[in-house]
Amino acid sequence: MVRALENALDQERLHHAYLLTGTRGVGKTTLARILAKALNCDKGVTSTPCGKCGPCTEIDRGRFVDLIELDAASNTQVDNMRELLENALYAPTAGRYKVYIIDEVHMLSRSAFNAMLKTLEEPPDHVKFVLATTDPQKIPVTVLSRCLQFNLKQIPRGLIVERLRHVLDKEAIAYEAPALDLIARAAAGSMRDALSLLDQAIAYGGGRVEGQAVRGMLGAIDQGYLFDVADAVAAGDGPRLLAVADDMERRSLSFEGALQELATLFHRMALVQLVPEGLPEDVPDRDRILALAARFAPEDVQLCYQIALQGRNDLSYAPDDYAGFTMTLMRMLAFQPGTGEGGREARVPSGTPTRQPGTNPGRAAQTPPVDARRRTFDGDWVSLVAKLKLSGMAKMLAQYCELTRQEGDELELVVPNMHRHLMEKTYQDKVQSAVESYLGRPCRVTFVAGEASGRSVVAVEERERQHRQAKAVESIERDPFVRDLVENLDARLIQTSIKPIQ
Repeated sequence: MVRALENALDQERLHHAYLLTGTRGVGKTTLARILAKALNCDKGVTSTPCGKCGPCTEIDRGRFVDLIELDAASNTQVDNMRELLENALYAPTAGRYKVYIIDEVHMLSRSAFNAMLKTLEEPPDHVKFVLATTDPQKIPVTVLSRCLQFNLKQIPRGLIVERLRHVLDKEAIAYEAPALDLIARAAAGSMRDALSLLDQAIAYGGGRVEGQAVRGMLGAIDQGYLFDVADAVAAGDGPRLLAVADDMERRSLSFEGALQELATLFHRMALVQLVPEGLPEDVPDRDRILALAARFAPEDVQLCYQIALQGRNDLSYAPDDYAGFTMTLMRMLAFQPGTGEGGREARVPSGTPTRQPGTNPGRAAQTPPVDARRRTFDGDWVSLVAKLKLSGMAKMLAQYCELTRQEGDELELVVPNMHRHLMEKTYQDKVQSAVESYLGRPCRVTFVAGEASGRSVVAVEERERQHRQAKAVESIERDPFVRDLVENLDARLIQTSIKPIQ
């Protein structure tokens, strides 16, 4: 949208009517005022109004005589529209264009729309209309077809947090990062709502914006309850689940909000299982999320996520919210795999070796696939991984491992603590099967969590990548043509644009 408006202004290919749609607080009216400045700036029609000339400053102050703003919600009658359109026939008084901003245009009556239609069909050259609405479906198609329409999407949560941080830093107000994340989430893509909530949080916190105070103000669920629920589900502990639900009921917490937040937690767990680096470092309770993800099989996380969503949708049909919430938690337990016959194997806590000397109950009845040739292994784990037939999370586990001990056909691999969530038994079995298949004989592979020393596949590849990048930068810097540009034309080399040739 910004690119389209910039090109139109710079090339002076201007439309006579613009329609800005989108939910509340995403910048429709603000954008309309910026467009008015771009059309009337003393620099001329430009995509970069100066913000300092007379028209720009007057528009900012709401005193520019040729900028007419109308709230259609309170001026729905045809007489108001006729008066406005009659004035549009006169040339602008102080500016280059008369700009009419009509907010919540869908609230106009049918007669008012019909009166506007004539002007939109044959608009004066000096008039521009900017219509804004949260509900474009209610605007007649005859009006829509004569407008250039732009849809403003909801503002991403990260941008809202960044803006709130900027405001608080400028106002020298102390804050906690988790509090800003809570406010941004509650704003649901609306910057105006976010700023209103921020004002409320400052007053509520006595001049500070703290996580606990904001959580209380919003009625948000304490994340501790969610982690307790997930812990109990992972442990199959029914009494503990009900105890958490009882405690939440005593505190009159929202069970609907709890199920929504629980679904968010399972989503984050699924994210780190699939893409370990996908969870930002600044996410609150990141370590606890990683630890929980290691206790669930990926398919169980998906199931619990779906149960939480369905439970939230079914809450209105339950006898009461408590019954609906506890039934949802009991479903998570009921559909968890068992440890007896017919069920999946019990999970092993992260950080402990999952293969001990002796027989392996999960694989006792299996015969490992054996290659026709028996191969030797010289201890080069990086080279071995490149030859294994692995994919997905099992391949990721192998790439993050480091070989710490080899005694005959017994291998001990250490998994970095920050990636211990990869130590799912399913992935370990796949790695062992791939090793046995390649070597052509049974072997025992033990996985333990520990500190990395930089000898994994990922670490080696990263060092090689950095070396190739450094060589590429050095090669470009030594290039005679580049040196001539830098020395004689004051050019600057953008190193991030340099990519090594593979």
